[in-house]
Amino acid sequence: MKLITRIIVSVSILLLTACGDVFNNPHPPESGDKVIHYTNFQLAPKHLDPALSYATDENLLIAQIYEPPLGYHFLKRPYQLEPLSAVRMPTIESLDKNLQVVDADSADVAFSRYIINIKPDSRYQPHPAFATGDDGAPLYLFEEAEQSEAYQTIEDFNETGSRALHAKDFVYQIKRLADPGNKSPMLGFMAAYIVGMSEFTERLAKMDNNGWLNLDDFPMEGLEVIDEHTYSVLLKGRYPQFSYWLAMPFFAPVPVEADRFYQNPGFKQKNLTLDWYPIGTGPFMMTRNDPNSEIVLERNPNFRKDYYPTEGEESDLSTGLLDDAGKQVPFVDKAVYSMEKSVLPLWTKFLQGYYDRSGENHSNTRGFFDQAFVVGANGMELSAEMQSHDLGMDEDVKPGVFYLGFNMRDPVVGGYSEKARKLRQALSIAYNQEDEISIFMKGGAVASQGPIPAGIPGHKIGEAGINRYVFDWVDGAPKRKSIETARQLMEEAGYPNGRNAETGEPLKVFLDNQSQATSNSKMDWQRRQFEALGVQLEFRPTDWNRFREKLMTGNVQIFTHGWLADYPDPENFLFLLYGPESPLACNCDGANNANYENEEYDELFRQMRSMNSGPERDVVVAKMVEMVRRDAVWMTGYHPLEYYLSNPWIHNTKRHGISKNVLKYLRIDTEMRAQKQIEWNKPVVWPLLVLLTVVILLFLPAIRAYRRRQNMTIN
Repeated sequence: MKLITRIIVSVSILLLTACGDVFNNPHPPESGDKVIHYTNFQLAPKHLDPALSYATDENLLIAQIYEPPLGYHFLKRPYQLEPLSAVRMPTIESLDKNLQVVDADSADVAFSRYIINIKPDSRYQPHPAFATGDDGAPLYLFEEAEQSEAYQTIEDFNETGSRALHAKDFVYQIKRLADPGNKSPMLGFMAAYIVGMSEFTERLAKMDNNGWLNLDDFPMEGLEVIDEHTYSVLLKGRYPQFSYWLAMPFFAPVPVEADRFYQNPGFKQKNLTLDWYPIGTGPFMMTRNDPNSEIVLERNPNFRKDYYPTEGEESDLSTGLLDDAGKQVPFVDKAVYSMEKSVLPLWTKFLQGYYDRSGENHSNTRGFFDQAFVVGANGMELSAEMQSHDLGMDEDVKPGVFYLGFNMRDPVVGGYSEKARKLRQALSIAYNQEDEISIFMKGGAVASQGPIPAGIPGHKIGEAGINRYVFDWVDGAPKRKSIETARQLMEEAGYPNGRNAETGEPLKVFLDNQSQATSNSKMDWQRRQFEALGVQLEFRPTDWNRFREKLMTGNVQIFTHGWLADYPDPENFLFLLYGPESPLACNCDGANNANYENEEYDELFRQMRSMNSGPERDVVVAKMVEMVRRDAVWMTGYHPLEYYLSNPWIHNTKRHGISKNVLKYLRIDTEMRAQKQIEWNKPVVWPLLVLLTVVILLFLPAIRAYRRRQNMTIN
């Protein structure tokens, strides 16, 4: 019995001692005093080359590594541009056709020159592309693929180097955008503005570039390196929105050494490319890229001094978002992105404390919405379970719009007559977007009042911002007009009770959408919206390729579509209704899928596009928005809304709808995280103790019999 007692006591002590440790932590033990941010990703990045990447998920990584000339203020709303790798905002010169400086308001303006000064204290991350031998020559340049067989990943290079950021690196990257071999998605768009880009592309296209071309050897007319820290870009005409493009990774610097290094023979076959291993001057550098498992960013030891903002919105002070004002960033030393293909393990690990946030780019709460949220008196609130974890919640109205649009060339729902407008207005009133958001999106959107979402200049709040053709302002909030109002409009449009006043035939309309985009229950709900006016709705679902083809050929009547902002300017949304952007007008993949053609709107758009921000431009934008509302080009729409949860030890989690360059601002209380992980993952040991006791009791008779036989043998 003494043996059994000792076993029970020993096992009990072992189990109870283990209660102070965490058994199920998926991350390896942290070493040293490094502050590590644990997060996740669900889609493997396809491109990490800033000349090629145009995906939000990829930008989540790229924005931490590269620093274009401009960025966005972390806290201020509406979104505000500020210098990033530049010393100050660009100097913009207006030039005539002879490249002589003229007044910005002059009718003689033919070109705009952007002069950009970069910070002199910026340096590139350590990288083998900069490694040199005793003679100063590059250390890792090979003539044949066999010479590089020993190097399979970036970790295999023992030597690294660095150098200061130069103005020529920004010019080199713009040339990379123009290089037809790179197939940059920006080539066509930027060539319409940057002087000499089309000619540069044509010149390179005629060359045999199977080997490496040093783009420094080929001048581009619109680019000039003025000195080591200054360069200029010459644009055709006026295009104030170019400043926003200077905040995108496309215009981040890429050194010639990086381009040459990754052109080594045999490197591409081993994914030793700029598309796989970026080289930047930003706060972090990529030290591991295994897109099927884990991506790791670590602090760039050469990063210049940068500081947390000292200003923000009025509410930022009370919410603690200015507690770190003026402190040097980044606050974390390392970020580990783990691949999570499904939401369930991601959500489970978040609640266990093994991920700091519910998601970086996507909120990842929709599959567990009922567990995470309840609808309270003040809107969406955390559930009791989430409150017990002391989670933080960030609401993010994304700068985008998703809509049901009318094909303005359709003979039934299109056209610009008063009757056609009233028909579209009636259908817009009847389609209760707020109910759709509540029922099918669980409150994850805000009904739109126009094409411009919150956070973008031109979006007005309160009574001044409502669509008066669809809503009334009642008790301090927009209220959809009554169905009786919609029926009256139907009658004035020539469709009393949903029937053609001349033929008596019922009005039948068709909704084109992607085949897997809408559930049966939602389609039934949509039919009922139209049936309230006596209108019959039929669906024409197709796959994406066929759907896109129908939009390009105008073979739709009512359709679904959406747009997320590239940059926070009303032009980025109002161009969705610009006549020349119609696929039927340009014979291209235009963005004006409604085929809206309004000469006054188009003229105002051209005027607005070349205007600087200010009250005069705001007046023009307001006129354009009113035209779109009056013509009811889009039947209904919404701006996506997502909720992001953060564990209590992570701070400065304010969402930014445009910029992803926010990792440097995150601050983590590692002691609290370790404490909470132990608290939330205590092993349940009593079942094991019960099982052990049962096992011992089962074997106890056998043990006693064995000992009796032993005693008898001895005697």
